[in-house]
Amino acid sequence: MKEIILVKYGEIILKGGNRPKFEKKLLDNIRNSMKNVAKINMYMAQATVYIEPEEEDKIDIICERLCKIFGIVTVCKAAICEKNMDSIKKTAVEYCRDELLPGKKFKVEAKRSDKAFPLNSVQLAIDVGGYIHENVEGLLVDVHNPEVTVQVEVRDHNAFVYCREKRMMGQGGMPIGTGGKATLLLSGGIDSPVAGHMIAKRGIEIDAVNFFSFPYTSERAKEKVIELASIIARYTSKINLYIVPFTDIQLAIKDNCPEEHLTLIMRRFMMKISEIIASKNGSQALITGESAGQVASQTLAALHVTNSVCTMPVLRPLIGMDKTEIIERSQKIDAFETSILPYEDCCTVFTPRHPATNPKLYAIEKSESKLDVDRLIEEAVNGVEKICVFPKL
Repeated sequence: MKEIILVKYGEIILKGGNRPKFEKKLLDNIRNSMKNVAKINMYMAQATVYIEPEEEDKIDIICERLCKIFGIVTVCKAAICEKNMDSIKKTAVEYCRDELLPGKKFKVEAKRSDKAFPLNSVQLAIDVGGYIHENVEGLLVDVHNPEVTVQVEVRDHNAFVYCREKRMMGQGGMPIGTGGKATLLLSGGIDSPVAGHMIAKRGIEIDAVNFFSFPYTSERAKEKVIELASIIARYTSKINLYIVPFTDIQLAIKDNCPEEHLTLIMRRFMMKISEIIASKNGSQALITGESAGQVASQTLAALHVTNSVCTMPVLRPLIGMDKTEIIERSQKIDAFETSILPYEDCCTVFTPRHPATNPKLYAIEKSESKLDVDRLIEEAVNGVEKICVFPKL
């Protein structure tokens, strides 16, 4: 029995006259995600993408990859059959046999987009449901609370049958590349990968910047960040990761500025450097993983101090979330186990014992004035290493 993959999308349908552009981008993203994975034939009709694998044994891995593409709401394997009642009824029994077990409550739902088909949707569902009930022993009919829903779709060229309960949920959101581009400040922690995933879900292409303080942070810490970028890239196809040498800046801050200001001045340098890199590479905003009040540098006063050095918008999708919510999302995107590996990032180097929680901008600027800010930033930007990170399979 020949199988096909039915891909349903949601929000794209609401785009009116711009809908074809979003659909085209979704198809492009599907093709890109299948490179080096599987060869497919694909077409789109009536708000559904139909994907036929050229190799039957690749169908499961194709479905797995599709579930990580933004813009897709559900992914489902289905059986293809001829558009006649005998074929549809026999296929429904055969294809859904493993789910149609004695004692199970079931119903049939049908959609008929081919208006030339002799039965309407209700008649089709009744006819197929009756056939299943007669030919599968022990089944119970329950149209209100079924345990198994056999779905039949009659389209222009073929009919399709599947069990709705076996559908896989996609990411939802919008296709990458439809919402502009932003640059993520990617640390080695839990928060920033989640922030990147949440913004990418809105169709925004992502670059990432990481600040690396060798030898105070190890090569293992750098490898951890690359690993996190590869996890995010499962959802975005790829990520350009910019590694910024940050040791000289941190040492200069430590040697010249009050201890309670160390973290905030460091954050201001990070924002300035990230904005320069973002501007050079076509980004329109920065993304951070900050959550209001989570640490001293994330109070509203502290955020005002760091924001004041930026002209770009700063997107903070986690701002109202608590740590439990963030951890749950990190686990859901498979980033948590990597994020908690015990390799320190630059944010944990030279951490003050008593950081300022209600800083005044003029006081921070006064402390910062002791540094040759322009020179330090220029040297850091000139030393940036670019790494093109592809999805971790």
